[in-house]
Amino acid sequence: MTETLKAPLLPASAAQAPTRRGWTVALAGLGALLCSLDVVVVATALPALQADFGASLSELEWTINAYNLVFACLTLTGAALGDRFGRRRMYVVGLAVFTLASAAAALASGPGQLIGARLLQGAGAAVLLPLTLTLISEAFPAEKRGVAIGMWGGVTGLGVAAGPVLGGAVTEGLSWQWIFWLNVPIGLAMIPLAARKLRESHGTRPQLDLVGLVLAAVGLTGLAWAPVRAPEAGWGSAEVLAALAVGVVFVAAFLGWEKNGARCPMLPLSHFRRRGFSTANASAFLLFASLLGALFMITQLFQLGLGYSPLEAGVRILVWNATPLLIAPIAGALADRFGTRPFMLGGLLLQATGLALLAWLVEPGVGYGSLVVPLIVAGVGISMVFPSVANAVTSSVPLGDAGVAAGVNNALRELGGVFGIAIAAAVFTTYGGYGSPESFIDGAGAALWVTAAAAAVGAGVAAFAPSRARA
Repeated sequence: MTETLKAPLLPASAAQAPTRRGWTVALAGLGALLCSLDVVVVATALPALQADFGASLSELEWTINAYNLVFACLTLTGAALGDRFGRRRMYVVGLAVFTLASAAAALASGPGQLIGARLLQGAGAAVLLPLTLTLISEAFPAEKRGVAIGMWGGVTGLGVAAGPVLGGAVTEGLSWQWIFWLNVPIGLAMIPLAARKLRESHGTRPQLDLVGLVLAAVGLTGLAWAPVRAPEAGWGSAEVLAALAVGVVFVAAFLGWEKNGARCPMLPLSHFRRRGFSTANASAFLLFASLLGALFMITQLFQLGLGYSPLEAGVRILVWNATPLLIAPIAGALADRFGTRPFMLGGLLLQATGLALLAWLVEPGVGYGSLVVPLIVAGVGISMVFPSVANAVTSSVPLGDAGVAAGVNNALRELGGVFGIAIAAAVFTTYGGYGSPESFIDGAGAALWVTAAAAAVGAGVAAFAPSRARA
């Protein structure tokens, strides 16, 4: 009797792993796409909003900053909720909140309603985005994580790239409301898929640190509120100084509670003694201060200073913002081999160089051809930093703390964006204004010099990162 040779059977979990990982990257990537898209999709619609609602500069800032403010203040809470109640479950909840808020934004009949809807959108994104990185970190082994995070960074870059183009095309071809309506069918399709295809996982803490959540949320709100209000109220105003004081006091109280009082601290402070964790988070803060400050100015510069339509402006900015889609996956894979520091340092230097060249070249009547190279240089820079920072943060802590690490990273990214927009707006109003194209160019050029400086400081921080982050 001849025996039949059979290949060894793999366990069901091993056989399903590639499929599950594919769904994880796809769904986490789409979640990151939605979150990143809505940071910037409003940017090219700002002139239309100003015309439709008669919105002031402050209200225009709030259409972006309302989202970023709540995003920054609640992202640590979103990560903690995922660790406690299940990352898949809270991912689905975040999707539902984000989708509902998008519909509310589309139905807004004035700037106040739109800003309120953007606040709710930010709350949904604060749950979604940190969990996208956590889900990927949990699904992939360390040696394959860089490639997966590189793909995540590429999709995040696609959101940044598509935002101005999509916002311009939709605003010009339909109306600004449709930049929010587009989120609704995508979100409704993703909710059942995420519930079925993602694997549930939890963090290592048995209970929520409720005191820590409140202290962190109030402290971050104070720190974010100050730069948002400063361009209108003034940096020396009682409101701004009080907000800064509240932020500092509550953040200090949060750190003291986490160190000495919390039974299950939501943020182990020992992580900040890890050079990889600290330098990557500081670099992320400065990266987004530079990126969103520049984006706030450039999307308006191409329209109000150089005379392009919303769609024309979005297409021309694409050479800057589309590069992460191509470069980020490659940078993520190479970071696994050569370490994250070269890509963080080199990317921030390129971003600083590109924005400085742009600030130097911008003048009335400048041709688009003169601006292409600086935009590409800056775009390659951010493409290198996106995945390397995310990889450095998650790989510098134990896997069970990946959710906390992602939450800290996203909170600092969004805080950086809030500060970047506020500082860029303050510099813009000091050196220029909306009175004429020439006046706008004067203010925008000065603001771009400041965003270049932020990226240069980030490069200085990245130089101190370890060559390879190790948990």
